[in-house]
Amino acid sequence: MADGTELEGYLADLADLAESGRRHAEPLAAERIRARGERRLRRRRAALASGGAVLAVALAVGGVSLTRAAQGPEPTAVDPTPTASLFVPPTPAPGEEYASELGYVYGAALTGDTVRVTVEQVRAEGGNVAPVGVVHTLTLPRRTLVEARQLTEGSPADVELGELVDQLSGGPRWVFAIDYDSEGRVHSLREAYWLSG
Repeated sequence: MADGTELEGYLADLADLAESGRRHAEPLAAERIRARGERRLRRRRAALASGGAVLAVALAVGGVSLTRAAQGPEPTAVDPTPTASLFVPPTPAPGEEYASELGYVYGAALTGDTVRVTVEQVRAEGGNVAPVGVVHTLTLPRRTLVEARQLTEGSPADVELGELVDQLSGGPRWVFAIDYDSEGRVHSLREAYWLSG
């Protein structure tokens, strides 16, 4: 029976240990259990609500994008500007006062005190002219001097550009050397009578 006594002692020790554990451990109060459950429930509801809100915003943005795409392309914010002209005013060489451009001058239009002309650059080749593909417009004072010969019926004369608007209003016919100063301003036009047709 010695074995039975040891077993009973061992069981008694375990019972004491269990009793001391119960005394030191506080059972959770029903209010704390309920509060923990409510916190978990609130977190779950907040997660579902924020996920739903994100989904609603994504659907709205997608719908707006699809609606806009169906309406066609948006107009540009700024009207497109024409491509830049290839024209760069010539600059005088060192020691020179003016630099010249050779070109057809046509399409003259008088507006107040100015004359607007179109210039089509040309290259002289053995007494003939060949366009180089650069076309630009100039707006000049009507008093700009023009050295003319054929335009003035064969007699060389200095005339004002405003007096030649009628002759220059048509298409490309008259070739001029246009003189530019060092700041890119037109100083005068000289009729290239040896090249004009």
